[in-house]
Amino acid sequence: MFAFSCGVILLYRFSVLPPYPWLFSSLFAIPLLLKLKTARFRVVVLAVLWLAVGLGWATWNADTRLEKQLTPLEEGVPLTVFGYVCDLPQPGNFNSVRFNFCVNGWPEAPDSVEDGARPDKIRLAWYGSGEKVLPIGSIALQAVLKRPHGSLNNVGFRYEDWLFRQGVNATGSVREVAELPGASCGLACTYHAWHREMASTVERFFGDAEHYALIASLLIGNRGHLSADHWQILKATGTIHLVAISGLHLGLVALISGLVIRRFLLMLPPGSISESAIRSTVYFAVLIACLFYALLAGMTVPTRRALIMVVVGGWFLLKAREVSPWWPFVIAMAGVLLLDPFAPLDQGFWLSFSAVALLIWVFANRLAGMGWLSGLLLAQCAVFVGLWPVLQSFDQTQPLAGVLANLVAIPWVSFVVMPVLFAGTVLVMVSGGFLTVHVIQIFDAALGMLWALLQGVAALPVEPLPSASQTVLVVFAVVALLLLRFPSRSFRALSVTAVLAWLGVGWLNNPEPENRSVDPPEVHIWDVGQGLSVLVRSGKQVLLYDTGPEVKGVYSAAESVLLPNLKALGVNRIDHLVVSHGDSDHSGGLDRLLDEFSVGVITTGEPEVVQNKLEGQPVTPIQLCPRLPQMLGSLQLNFWRSRLPRSGNDASCVLRLFHRESGADVLLAGDIGHEVEAEMLADPGLTWLLAFTGHRILVAPHHGSKTSSSMQWVSAVKPNRVIYTAGYRHRYGHPHQSVVSRYEQVGAIPLNTACSGQVSVRFAAEGPKIIESTQHAPFWIAGPGLTRDQCKIP
Repeated sequence: MFAFSCGVILLYRFSVLPPYPWLFSSLFAIPLLLKLKTARFRVVVLAVLWLAVGLGWATWNADTRLEKQLTPLEEGVPLTVFGYVCDLPQPGNFNSVRFNFCVNGWPEAPDSVEDGARPDKIRLAWYGSGEKVLPIGSIALQAVLKRPHGSLNNVGFRYEDWLFRQGVNATGSVREVAELPGASCGLACTYHAWHREMASTVERFFGDAEHYALIASLLIGNRGHLSADHWQILKATGTIHLVAISGLHLGLVALISGLVIRRFLLMLPPGSISESAIRSTVYFAVLIACLFYALLAGMTVPTRRALIMVVVGGWFLLKAREVSPWWPFVIAMAGVLLLDPFAPLDQGFWLSFSAVALLIWVFANRLAGMGWLSGLLLAQCAVFVGLWPVLQSFDQTQPLAGVLANLVAIPWVSFVVMPVLFAGTVLVMVSGGFLTVHVIQIFDAALGMLWALLQGVAALPVEPLPSASQTVLVVFAVVALLLLRFPSRSFRALSVTAVLAWLGVGWLNNPEPENRSVDPPEVHIWDVGQGLSVLVRSGKQVLLYDTGPEVKGVYSAAESVLLPNLKALGVNRIDHLVVSHGDSDHSGGLDRLLDEFSVGVITTGEPEVVQNKLEGQPVTPIQLCPRLPQMLGSLQLNFWRSRLPRSGNDASCVLRLFHRESGADVLLAGDIGHEVEAEMLADPGLTWLLAFTGHRILVAPHHGSKTSSSMQWVSAVKPNRVIYTAGYRHRYGHPHQSVVSRYEQVGAIPLNTACSGQVSVRFAAEGPKIIESTQHAPFWIAGPGLTRDQCKIP
């Protein structure tokens, strides 16, 4: 089982899908190998074969999921689909409702496309829905769809990863909704209809509660009502796991139901039921209770994972055999991966099984018992230090406040909040709503104390933990876990001294960390959709050109792309920030960026506009786009801006990056249009623009808009490569076909971040090296026949 689990996990380290029929063929060799006389050799070979089977199982499931694709010809055109809503619709941005739709039929599918090759789940947004409600049961939708696509950068959230994990093969928006009277609704459709009715019932009874968002999350796993403030507090205190129906909640249901059923059975006349029958009855009653609660919670991924662990752990308790505690752990992991081979893509899989492994390591086979308080402290310490390197591998931080918050929040939720919610809900249902007002008051009191605690902990002036490499964190975690498992006095004293010294030195040296040095210089053109953001590094110096798009309350490239990538690259300070102009697709998230990084100087083509965006921020020098060249390490910087009083796109600050050793340059032209291009070509001082004979890489002005890149400009600049930073199937239609044609006429090789993802340029003596993120993207993003493989520049 362990080898099978490793095989499933191994798949997601591959960039291409291996041939699963050959992997499955290893099953036929198992009977022959059982005849081997050497037991150890037989075990090793069997482990390798079962690893191949696990790899084949995951590959077959992944291949089946990837085959269900929307054809390129169906993108952007209205299509009719039959099916049902298969999750709880959530309020979205711009007066929309967002939901997953499980498809039963494609009445307008081309005859050449097989039914099995059609997407069976799509992600939809219904804009302007207002007070409209999606019908329950089988419905027909007219929707405009597109294939899975999202920003593709080296680090940060990838929407395509999330879609593949969820089994979503198309996204889009709804045009029309119609019921299908008399249409059959299968078992899955009936369940989702029941779940939506339960969510409506909970909202009808408890919707007026002050903490209804927390009530809905804890009772039925409906997290759609949690606000941005909720998520911020939960993230700052490391308590997001409390609102995901997982092991904590199902374990509590199992404990309560087991105690109640066992107490009831023990009240029966002596001899009427044997002890073994009591144990079996309690076990199956616990399974039924947990299954019902899992169904009520929507059977989400963490809920299903916790349910499998309850089944396996309960079975071992039922049999009461003296076996290693790692047996049920491995069996549960194999069961999860058998039923859900995509689980390794979910960080919750790694966090939950890592947490359970840590608890087994610390508590298993202890000779001496311990009280509940010491046990809780020991568990929190083990989980905190053990999960720290796991969280960092997912580009997340381990909040120090999480120790204090979880130390109080976990027992409060377990022994107060959840029992109160369960009992209160039963009272309301039994009384037909008569006791609702009183129950809501009790709910708000219990949850109000919890939320006040979390808010207080989040507001504590706790210094962030010192940054460290993954190797250092792993060593730190190993030492701490050995200390917790084998608490020798001398070893404990030595370890505590070493840890405190490391933390102290880290905190003392943390205020002004240096940027990680790079050689040779490099340029990263990030995939931020319809917008622009470029990072330039030379030695320890860093320049950032534009910060990408932002829609307040909806999306921020600074939050989703820039911050995680800058931290992953070891950037701790931005020496020079260039904001080409003030448009939101080039200057989004400036305030958020300055909250996280110190900036030496800001250069822009629109100082007043940028200054207005930074109201309330620490004073940073803001200067108009300069005329004199500057140096950034070994790179020469040449700036240019129109001398006329222009605003908006035509006020863009143009930047040229020249690497003398390789004789190559990168030209960043912002959003300048035809008039400014002509003015730039007529400027006699720009010898570097017209007389350049080296290798030139141009980031196309204005994302390839038809209002830019005139034929005169293209012929004069003569780039070897042109890079368009445009959104996939964006409504503006960038890059325009006429612009693409002009660059083709001068022999420029085109790239588009919508197809290539992040584009990196590394300068070297032999010339610049271009690296596209799709070259190293996983098989579910860059595989043959998928969106990016078939992405075309017009």
